[in-house]
Amino acid sequence: MKDLTNGSIVRHILAMAPPIMAGMISIMICQLVDLYFVSGLGDAAVAGVAAAGNAGFLVNGLMQVLGVGAGALIAHAVGRKDRRDANLIFNQAIVLSVLFGLSTLLAGAALSRAYMRSIAADQATIEAGTTYLLWFMPALALQFATQVMGAALRATGIVRPTMLVQAFAVAINIALAPVLITGWGTGHPLGVAGAGLASSIAVGIGVLVLLAYFRKVERYVAFNPAQWRPQPHHLKRILNVGLPAGGEFAMMFIFMAVVYYVLRDFGAAAQAGFGIGQRVLGLINMPALAVGLAAGPIAGQNVGAANAARVRETFVKAALIVTIVMTGFMILAQVKPELLLAGFSNDRETMDIAYLFLRIISLNMVAQGLIFTCSSMFQALGNTRPVLLSSATRVFTYSLPAIWLSTRPGFRMEYVWYLSVAATMLQAGLSLWLLRREFRKRLTPAPKEKALEQESTEPIVPLAREPA
Repeated sequence: MKDLTNGSIVRHILAMAPPIMAGMISIMICQLVDLYFVSGLGDAAVAGVAAAGNAGFLVNGLMQVLGVGAGALIAHAVGRKDRRDANLIFNQAIVLSVLFGLSTLLAGAALSRAYMRSIAADQATIEAGTTYLLWFMPALALQFATQVMGAALRATGIVRPTMLVQAFAVAINIALAPVLITGWGTGHPLGVAGAGLASSIAVGIGVLVLLAYFRKVERYVAFNPAQWRPQPHHLKRILNVGLPAGGEFAMMFIFMAVVYYVLRDFGAAAQAGFGIGQRVLGLINMPALAVGLAAGPIAGQNVGAANAARVRETFVKAALIVTIVMTGFMILAQVKPELLLAGFSNDRETMDIAYLFLRIISLNMVAQGLIFTCSSMFQALGNTRPVLLSSATRVFTYSLPAIWLSTRPGFRMEYVWYLSVAATMLQAGLSLWLLRREFRKRLTPAPKEKALEQESTEPIVPLAREPA
């Protein structure tokens, strides 16, 4: 366990963010490698895998319910020096991860084809996306346990083991992708099914390695079968914090589904170009997301320790770092987008759409980084309802106009991206306002506490002696 209630906040962020970012980037690189090999199968395969991958937003929403809920409560317990509560929350979250994983497998088997029919441009894309989803669902189901274990370690200030396990799993996925997708060395290509199978095998191995780490190395939080009996009070604590955060990803799922819906009349090349651009954009956003994920446990432990000034300082330092980093990426995307998108498709039309997407969407990179930072602060405070509110605002201010515009004569896909920029800017402004209000509500001492503080700091004036 690492105490984050003392020491330089910037140093803590810079120490935690790189391993977090390395783990996320390795996962994103894995997805890009899958997309690279799938691109050789044609636009329908690329569009199908990209569109099917959007279902991951919905499952990631469920993962966030557990990761955010458990992570915030464990960080608070660490700040209070309450190890017993930290372990109880961890084990209750593990129970939920098993239930959520099984539910994901059942839902994937029942709904994959219906989902693809609702958003895909043609039958070939429907078939490719459905096949990929069915083979990818075990990976999503297993990641619930990984999410809980990673969140618990991050809440205690430990990030390196999770990063190493993720990197190891990604290396396995990258090695398996060409073998299973294109049949390298075997002569039996599985196509898009191989992409999903490679991910499922790699995630399964990663879960086993992380379990071994908890059994042999980790000491502050640990598996305890005696705490696996569901306890409604503690499950409610996890869900109260986690459900609104999970709703944020559900909003993102709706947002992305609307994008694919309004683009389907432009054909598979448009959906493929968007899918490539969106994956690369996700990679660019990783530094900002990593800083936010690093700042969350720091602020969370200080919330538990009742150190309000340090919580505010964590937000200010994290927001400054994010702004600097995302400004640099925005400039790069404006000047040389081909450096970020090279090599993903040989189709000129697909890549032209990807270039256009990245140039326009990069205008909101700073705003997106601030949204990530605000989201982490709400998680640290233990109230994620404002996150859901700001995300819902973005979805409604984007989705309804986008669908309406798509029905108008002369509709162009650029309108989709510009509308997205405006909606993201609005969400960033709303998030900052809501966070300021939350800071005032939760971090401002009550009147009685202020009076006690004043009494403790007022100088003691000696009484004058009466004359004899």
